[in-house]
Amino acid sequence: MKPGVSRAAHLFAAPFIWTVVGAVLMLRGWIWIGPGTAHWFVLLALVLGTFKSLLVLDKAARRTIHRINGMEDGTCIGAVYSWKMWLLVGLMMASGITLRHLFHPGIVIGTLYMTIGWALFLSSRYGWSAWLHRLRQ
Repeated sequence: MKPGVSRAAHLFAAPFIWTVVGAVLMLRGWIWIGPGTAHWFVLLALVLGTFKSLLVLDKAARRTIHRINGMEDGTCIGAVYSWKMWLLVGLMMASGITLRHLFHPGIVIGTLYMTIGWALFLSSRYGWSAWLHRLRQ
């Protein structure tokens, strides 16, 4: 009774999760940065997030796609990411919760959320490309 799905479903789920999580983080970051002149922090976040995407997350996205392409159809949907990646997800969620409880969300945490959200959103392009390529086959 495992929720097994096709490789195409995995290739859809991987970038979908990064896109949705990235969008939610960017929205929260935007709200916490607030109106007015503080919006230059958004630009800073986009620059930092682009570097994070290009230097770190793009590699992770390519590894995930490579791993998924090596799977058989019917593999559990939870295998969309490796157990190490799921562990990292849990650690990042716990870090975000801890930060919000230790400090009042504002410009600094908003910029951090915007940075991470943009990096996830930008790096999801590899997954979307792989999914579209799979659909065309």
